[in-house]
Parts: sequence; C-alpha cells; structure tokens
Amino acid sequence: MKVYTGGGDKGKTSLFSGERVPKHHIRIEAYGDLDELNSVLGAVSAYLPASEQAILEDFEGIQSNLFVAGAWLATTPDSSAISYLTSLPETVSKDLEMRIDALSAALPELKEFILPGGQPVAAWSHVARTVCRRCERRLTELIEASSEGNLQLAAIQVYLNRLSDYLFVLARYLNQVLGTADKTWKK
Repeated sequence: MKVYTGGGDKGKTSLFSGERVPKHHIRIEAYGDLDELNSVLGAVSAYLPASEQAILEDFEGIQSNLFVAGAWLATTPDSSAISYLTSLPETVSKDLEMRIDALSAALPELKEFILPGGQPVAAWSHVARTVCRRCERRLTELIEASSEGNLQLAAIQVYLNRLSDYLFVLARYLNQVLGTADKTWKK
C-alpha cells in the first residue's frame, strides 16, 4: 500500500465515515490534535526510564484509547460507519484517576505553582499535557458546533480532562524519580 494517494492535493480529505471535507474542518482539526497528542506521548515513552514499566503500560492503553477517540471524531453521527466503531471502556477515566492517585502518593504536597521543565522526559510530559488541553478545547468546539449529543464524545471529553491531569502528575513524578525537584514559580 502506498503512503501517498494524491487525494488531498486540493485541500480536502476523507472522514472515516466517507465524507470529503476541507482539511481545516473542525473534525479534521479535532482528530489531528489527538494524533499530535499521540505522537508526543510516543516521544515521552521513548524517554521513560526502563524501570517505569507501569507507566509504559499506562501509555500503551492511553495511546490505544486515543485511536478509539480519533475514530469517533472522524465519523459523523448519522453515518453507518458508527456501527464499526468501538467505544472507550466505561472505566478509562476512573482508571486514570487511580493512576493519578498512585503517582501522587509518591509526591510531596503541591502548595505552589510549578514551572514546566526539569528532566527531558518530564518536560515532554508537560508538552503532552498542553497538547492534551488543546485537544479538549477543540473537542468542546466540535461538540458545540455539531449539537450531536453524542455520549461517546462526552466520554472522550472527560477522558482528555483526566489525561491532562495524569500528565501533570506524571511530569512531577518523573522529575522526582530522576532526582529533580519541582521548580516553583516566583512572582
């Protein structure tokens, strides 16, 4: 299979559900942001210490969930292609909450704002967090523009909100594991 098709050379692309839309369509923007997030998570995982197997397992699940979410964003609600999609498991947001709690238990209480940075893997986690927040903003824009009332999009919105929290705590955790203290914001 060739990577290039030429189908998008005139500024349009196909949704999973088959419609051709401009490459700047809100659905394309929304799942493009998810694709970017997934790629940044790949960069974070490339820097993870080998000793952090639980986090590597987290990332495998998270990246898989982002593929599921992207398929929903790439499919219009009235399309027959909806029947081919799998849903995010109902527990994904709660699972992230449990992981946030587990990582937080190993950290000192946060009493001040911290500056993003520290070890490269932690800095990349902060970058992933900000991309995740953009995904949230774009998804809320899609939900508002489409008035679909799609329960799966609402579940994805909650998941992205938890994921950004997870990535913040992960950055702090990785800095601590690698011997770098949080750098607090000074007014």
